[in-house]
Amino acid sequence: MIASTLPDLVGRYRECAVLDELLVAVRAGGSRVRVFRGEAGIGKSVLLEYAVARASQLTVTRAQGVEADMELPYASLHQLCAPFLNEVDALPGPQRDALRVAFGMAAGDPPDRFLVGLAVLTLLTRASENRPVLVVVDDAQWLDQVSLQTLEFVARRLLAEAVAMVFAVRDPEGGDALTDLPETRIGGLDAASAAQLLEATVSGRLDRQVRDRFVAEMHGNPLALLEFSRGRTAAELAYGLDSSVSAHAQGTVSSRLERDFAARLGSLPRSTRTLLLIAAAEPVGDAGLLMRAAASLDITADVTPARTAGLIDFHGFLRFRHPLVRSAVYHQAGVEERREVHRALATATDPELDPDRRAWHAAQAASGPDEDVAAGLERAADRARQRGGIAAEAVLLERAAQVTPDAWLRGRRAVAAAEAHFSAASPDRATEQATLAELCPLDSLDRARLTRLRARILFARSRSDEAAPLLLEAAAQFTAAGSPLARETYLEAISATIFAGRVHGPTGARAAAAAARASGAPPSGSKAADLLLDGVAAILTEGYEAGLEALRGALDLLAQEELRTREATMRWLLLVPVALEAFIHYAWDLHAWDTLATRAVRLARDIGALGALPPALIYAGGVHIHYGDFAEAARMIDEADAIAAATGHAPHKYASLVLAAWRGDADAASHIVDSARASAVQRGEVSLLGAMGYIQGVLFNGLARYDEALVASRSAIDHDGFNFTGLALVEHIEAATRCGRLDQARTSLARLLDLTRATDSGWAAGAASRSRALLAEGDEADGLYSTAIEEFGRGGVAVEVARTHLLYGEWLRRNRRRALARDHLRVAHDMFDGMRADAFAERARRELTATGEHVRTRVAPSAGALTPQESQIAYLAADGMTNARIGAELFISPHTVEWHLRKVYTKLGINSRRALPDALAGAPGADGRERHGGGARRERPKGSPRPAGTSGPR
Repeated sequence: MIASTLPDLVGRYRECAVLDELLVAVRAGGSRVRVFRGEAGIGKSVLLEYAVARASQLTVTRAQGVEADMELPYASLHQLCAPFLNEVDALPGPQRDALRVAFGMAAGDPPDRFLVGLAVLTLLTRASENRPVLVVVDDAQWLDQVSLQTLEFVARRLLAEAVAMVFAVRDPEGGDALTDLPETRIGGLDAASAAQLLEATVSGRLDRQVRDRFVAEMHGNPLALLEFSRGRTAAELAYGLDSSVSAHAQGTVSSRLERDFAARLGSLPRSTRTLLLIAAAEPVGDAGLLMRAAASLDITADVTPARTAGLIDFHGFLRFRHPLVRSAVYHQAGVEERREVHRALATATDPELDPDRRAWHAAQAASGPDEDVAAGLERAADRARQRGGIAAEAVLLERAAQVTPDAWLRGRRAVAAAEAHFSAASPDRATEQATLAELCPLDSLDRARLTRLRARILFARSRSDEAAPLLLEAAAQFTAAGSPLARETYLEAISATIFAGRVHGPTGARAAAAAARASGAPPSGSKAADLLLDGVAAILTEGYEAGLEALRGALDLLAQEELRTREATMRWLLLVPVALEAFIHYAWDLHAWDTLATRAVRLARDIGALGALPPALIYAGGVHIHYGDFAEAARMIDEADAIAAATGHAPHKYASLVLAAWRGDADAASHIVDSARASAVQRGEVSLLGAMGYIQGVLFNGLARYDEALVASRSAIDHDGFNFTGLALVEHIEAATRCGRLDQARTSLARLLDLTRATDSGWAAGAASRSRALLAEGDEADGLYSTAIEEFGRGGVAVEVARTHLLYGEWLRRNRRRALARDHLRVAHDMFDGMRADAFAERARRELTATGEHVRTRVAPSAGALTPQESQIAYLAADGMTNARIGAELFISPHTVEWHLRKVYTKLGINSRRALPDALAGAPGADGRERHGGGARRERPKGSPRPAGTSGPR
């Protein structure tokens, strides 16, 4: 569509066309997001006004970022959501509570910012049911951090709502804001358009050479063209800019503009300059507050000179014509002038209605240390934390530390500020505050907190083993102080060494475990955490047999422990990965894996912890891979990746790798392996390098590329890691027997038997029996294969049941027992084919063909196969969930649910959700396979009964 521009939009046809298309799409019920980027004065705000002017029949809501040191959590988001707050009580309970706490409308646990984001998405979706909604955000780089993060989350989750979001971001200040969203970069006007704009502004005829020189000096920046030609005739421009302007000709266009605005201030009356300074120091723009502060300074509110100078607009309230004017006013004033204005603003601010803003202005007015001011800031930081504003908490604590007179208190507040900055994902500022804290006297507890923080910053930047010694030092300091944080920190140190990938050595997991056991650390307050530490430490120091009893006790508590607060739930979610690694790789307990992963998914959903949900989904997806339900695993991995992308986190590679390996997708696995290996090397995650060996062992064994499987699995065994050794041994034994390396196979078998002998797990017993069978002959091998099938079935490990049928069938065929071989190979082929484990299915097909049996070729997947998300939504709808509940479950809007369901109905040839259960029974899923059975519930593959009392997360 060709945009019909307004006079102010000379030369912006392309940008206007983008906005016209956005408005057409949202009126038609679609979602659109657009970020306009460019330097100050380039015309971003004018484009937003163009969109607003064209937004007839739309509900428009706006937020404006303001450059300020003060950080009020969710202030900008509250401004944007104000028109819709009468609908808050209609939101789902967790969303309603999160939004009310965030906006200071109620007290409660600090909300997860992603749950607040989902509440805002739902709020906008509900509003769009009456009229399409246009969200306009100017100077987004200056929104309070949590508001910006929340709006970015909403923008990434829009799909089928009649909601459009348009942002303006200034470069270079906003370089990191709203990245990877659809964007349009705005450059200077072309020469012809710039000349047209200039000639429309200057009175008289401009000489072409003069015009072209002036346009070139302004780099096509519309604001610069207008401001530097302001009040000047063509004749004046022909003789060059006067000395007051030419003095500003150095630097960027924006810096030259700011200096020009500052120069205009000099001609204003002192009272007007002070009034402008009050407005510049008060970013919220509260007119009443401005007037009260002015009155306290005996200032008459005369804005006429400033308006005449082109610095402000005044329509009942004062508004700077451009953010550069605000910046010029504030920074041109002297230090004492700024303090005087902040003092007046603090006095004029109601201590009951707005204590945080009062505390901030009081701090800016302070000329030196002041404990009353520092204590006020600390209380404001606590209120910010309660509302979920971690970034605001960090800034307030940082300022509190700066004005604290007592050195001991200053150190404690600096430590708290550093911790808050780290939690707000600002490790550089956390390091700065930690350095300041180290210059202060600290008690033993604060010293331990600081040491732990240093370790966490180091570990976050690189998963190297350098963090473990610091964590152990912190744990010892906590122990000496009698703190319950000691055992938690020892567990964190062991976890760090596990992910760094080393068991032995002075910085390995075993050394950390030995230190924990010898520490005499007091109880942590969580019996589950204490038993987990005891179990993991015993495994590492005495052998896994010694730790199994404590692990089993921890499992019962982890599965059933009542979590009364959001903080307790978050601590549980942080604890569970270590538990899962122990139960998977040492207890070989698929039941425990399922139980803990299921609860982790459910808890993360219940409290809206979107940071914790992707790893929980990945663990749950791993359960379904071993159950042989690859379609369900794919759905979980897909959801985890979508949430990670929406929240700005990197996707988790491990589950995708394992799934690709079991599917036999060499190309996909190779691509993911290369990417994951590069990431692991860069971040120092040596444990992931060990996992690569196991994963490639599965892949190459499935593809019958046994030489490559031998090398890959060997690398995992030699890795010296906490996890994957046992699983890699299973792969190595199969590859070694196929390659005729029987000595290697026997050595690995001895290690495997040592790792599995103390557990009564069907998974462990099956792995031991099958691996023994590969090295046995005659009746012994016959019995061992049968035992392995039974044990893997008892453990619910369907993929290994199928694999054992395959290996048994291959052995039977080589021993000329074709009839029985066909039976086992047929079971293996049917199971693998149903799972879509294509490489293993092809191995079984080749073996069956060698026995003389004809194997039908699978029909190619239908073009109408459901995607992973469509399939997930369809099954939840078939189970009776409403769109609103499905949306809350999957962190999408009800409109997006309905949009997906319409596509599902089309693909399944139905027209209502009542028909879903029967239609899903035979529908092609994301993997192209038909589902069989009498309803929406998926049947487990043959030979893979779930352990009693367990079920995967829904």
